[in-house]
Amino acid sequence: MSLKTETRHAGEFIVSEANGARSREAIVISSAVAAVLYAGTVLGMVAVDTADLTAAAVAGNTGNGGITLGDPEFAAGVKAGVYRITCIEAATDGGTFSVEDPDGVEIGVAEVGTEFDGEVVFTIADGGTDFAAGDAFTITVAEGSGKYVVYDPTNDDGSQTAAAILYEEADATSADADAVALVRDAEVNAEELTWFDGANAGQKATGLAELALKGVVGR
Repeated sequence: MSLKTETRHAGEFIVSEANGARSREAIVISSAVAAVLYAGTVLGMVAVDTADLTAAAVAGNTGNGGITLGDPEFAAGVKAGVYRITCIEAATDGGTFSVEDPDGVEIGVAEVGTEFDGEVVFTIADGGTDFAAGDAFTITVAEGSGKYVVYDPTNDDGSQTAAAILYEEADATSADADAVALVRDAEVNAEELTWFDGANAGQKATGLAELALKGVVGR
């Protein structure tokens, strides 16, 4: 007699959720996972295309120095959108620049000739004409696919943040798979969740904390 293993049922991990369909969303599991995912798998969303960063000077700059992306070009926490780097203090053969993320939040200052090592990594070079206050550069980070993969804090495309829990089994072994996920206003049995291979207690705790920010609380 053959032995069969029963996998988790759809929604088995849910303790409570909001009325109607408020707690759930239709999502797409990326074929990049190349696997069957089971109900209760903790997911992250591919929000950033880290292979596509571009840097450019803003038209009308007084200074004619350039900007060069680093290697690597970004660090953990990089966001999709436009980073703006603006000269706030001019100097002979130099200058100080304020660095703002796509939400307009200042994340640091950069000095001409010194690598800025933040969410984006770059160096501004001096040119033959000095920079003036207000001169600016932009670094554009492309949007990701918006598809979901297994949450893993070592990823760098947005899926390093826990964002959802798969409601029912999804087969993404060879193609993207339509699926349903729990994304807000719910309580779940933390013991019935499935994590990425090798997840330790600390990484699970971090993932649960990130889900709690979305109103999905592990019990």
